[in-house]
Amino acid sequence: MADATRIQRELAHFNKDQSILGMSLVPDENDIRHLTATIPGPVSTPYEGGVFGVDINLPDGYPFVPPKMKFTTKVWHPNISSQTGAICLDILKNNWSPALNLKTALISLQALLSTPEPNDPQDAVVAKQVSHSPHHTFFFLSNFDQTLITFFFPMQYISDYPTFVITAQRWTEDFAKASSSGFRGKVQKLVEMGFPESLVKKTLEAFGGDENMALERLCPK
Repeated sequence: MADATRIQRELAHFNKDQSILGMSLVPDENDIRHLTATIPGPVSTPYEGGVFGVDINLPDGYPFVPPKMKFTTKVWHPNISSQTGAICLDILKNNWSPALNLKTALISLQALLSTPEPNDPQDAVVAKQVSHSPHHTFFFLSNFDQTLITFFFPMQYISDYPTFVITAQRWTEDFAKASSSGFRGKVQKLVEMGFPESLVKKTLEAFGGDENMALERLCPK
């Protein structure tokens, strides 16, 4: 099993830095190995002003094996699946180390939104095009085989970068901002079910706007 003492220690250290990080990390009340996190969108990127939810599961063997993370907020980004939230990031795979922790993993996810490390790109021509274009200042290809390129990397990013930025900004507005009409609608729906508005907003934000997960947390066991 995952080391519960280690997880509790990580949570305590994270909470000390929470106000500085601007992130949240909350364990499931019934299973400390399942956590939800939120990450603020980095400034000067299409994700600025958004709050992005992350689902975290700690497998048996943690911290000697990496945590399993996925975005629960929809993100338009070349390294994140727009359908499932799956993440392509080296430290969540082969470059994980027990010296790392959930805080460093979340910081790395935030960095992924702005400037992922170029690491052995599958298509050197595309990687060179992206990294040398004056428009491509904060995204790079890394560790993709052809299937992953098709799955994770919208061709729009390569062929029409301005449209990519507009789309990423629109998705941030629609899915990652508490001021969006979609978020307000979810809040209203849950408030009408009898839950306090402040608690509803906090819970929705913790689950990246996922209404079903928020409702499951709000309902008494």
